[in-house]
Amino acid sequence: MNIIDPLSDPRWDDLVARHPRASAFHRRGWLEALRQTYGYKPFVLTSALANEQLTDGLVACRISSWLTGTRMVSLPFADHCDALYGDSGETPQLSTCLAEESDRQHCKYLEFRPMQAPEDPENVFHPSESFYFHELDLGPGIDQLFKNLHKDSIQRKIRRAEKEQLSHEVGHSDEFIDSFYSLLLKTRRRHHLPPQPINWFRNLAKHMDDALQIRLARKNGAPIATLLTLRHRSTIIYKYGCSDEAFHQLGGMPFLFWKLIEEGKATGADRIDFGRSEMENEGLVAFKDKFGTTKRILTYYRYPRSKKQRAHAWGDSGIARRFFSILPDGVLSAAGKVLYKHIG
Repeated sequence: MNIIDPLSDPRWDDLVARHPRASAFHRRGWLEALRQTYGYKPFVLTSALANEQLTDGLVACRISSWLTGTRMVSLPFADHCDALYGDSGETPQLSTCLAEESDRQHCKYLEFRPMQAPEDPENVFHPSESFYFHELDLGPGIDQLFKNLHKDSIQRKIRRAEKEQLSHEVGHSDEFIDSFYSLLLKTRRRHHLPPQPINWFRNLAKHMDDALQIRLARKNGAPIATLLTLRHRSTIIYKYGCSDEAFHQLGGMPFLFWKLIEEGKATGADRIDFGRSEMENEGLVAFKDKFGTTKRILTYYRYPRSKKQRAHAWGDSGIARRFFSILPDGVLSAAGKVLYKHIG
């Protein structure tokens, strides 16, 4: 197997553009944002020689952290990331070779986040964490998609938002990022958690370009709800959402999701990836259920076998959550800037 740099080798872009298992998380823009924001250096394992077209590839990053330990992740902050296997029967060796590379780089463990169980002929990977994964098929007509929404929780709130004359804007300029981030601060504080650094979103917007869109709902000019989505070919990924609790009764979030569904349908998207949800987060799981989505289990895998442990331990600490809830906005943002590079 060979290692290439996906940030400089155009063959990776070509593989991602044509491979059926590729997603927005494989794109150079996502990888470049990881590098610029957190200092992670992505690499790709492939069976291709230097002068050959890529037919397969498995992308990962090494995370060096004094706080959470040195580890390898495929792929940091991505909900999922499949190995891009080719037609050759030798390509399942990619996962085994990645485990060997993890050992060579003295990593505590390797985490693999495939949509499907990895091809693992030597049985080196073991399940670690599992989540619910939701997606919406955009195949039905727009009227049927609306009928599939929960009548009281979603349809009624969309009509309320329209009655309130909420405005809907789409873009990825600095102004959109600033409005998005102001709502992210409110939401993360509400959940007693630090926000991701604003440079993460600026770098994503810069390097993903039109593949990233921020949708804003406003009431009388003030932002009250927002979604950040990524697109790769015919799949739209809902990645981040946040809102102002004071305006929840106006239905801003259901309104934005419906606009996303309408626009996705109109622009030829096949499906909307609603992302992963922690199984114990019953409220979020129920919310996604109400959009007519299908739900299944998404499992992450690790090498070597280890007890389940999360890199981001503060979510389980009541003391840490209470501490984050009282920090001023500037300090809370600074905490996120320091801590998130240790999570991946």
